[in-house]
Amino acid sequence: MPQIKKILYATDLSPNSGFVLRYAINSARMHGAKITVLHVLEQSSMTVSALTEAYLTLEQIKELTENKFAYARERLQERIQVLCKKELADDPKALEIFDSTEVVEGFPADEILRKADELNCDAICMGTHGKGFLKHSYFGSTAKGVLRRSRKPIFVIPLPEGETDITFHDE
Repeated sequence: MPQIKKILYATDLSPNSGFVLRYAINSARMHGAKITVLHVLEQSSMTVSALTEAYLTLEQIKELTENKFAYARERLQERIQVLCKKELADDPKALEIFDSTEVVEGFPADEILRKADELNCDAICMGTHGKGFLKHSYFGSTAKGVLRRSRKPIFVIPLPEGETDITFHDE
């Protein structure tokens, strides 16, 4: 059986995404693996890009983009810190389980698969939440896209509805 040495934890930064991070941390501890945290900023549609370019200078667009990436990285780091304090308080080297934090822009399923290959991850851990009346029948489109095309083991964790003890209130 192949060993799991590196786990890609893909997060959408939704309020209950810390619930999935618990699974990633638990799996990493069980396997002696490292975790790479990934957040994908959805690529803007061509219409939004055209409107943005019509009203903003290239410098303003560049600054907005840099701020968007910095904000996402900051939120990821804060969540990792909070969860490690809660889950791994007895382990002073808890943060060593995290290999890196990546923020990229693109189509989420494509970027998750690309990063998993690029970083030589052995498994992917991600959450899913159905939307609307189909929520009990179908995975989210990102999870479905990753499941259909991945050749790696994937842990798909259903996100709980409502509050949990690790629900983030920064939205």
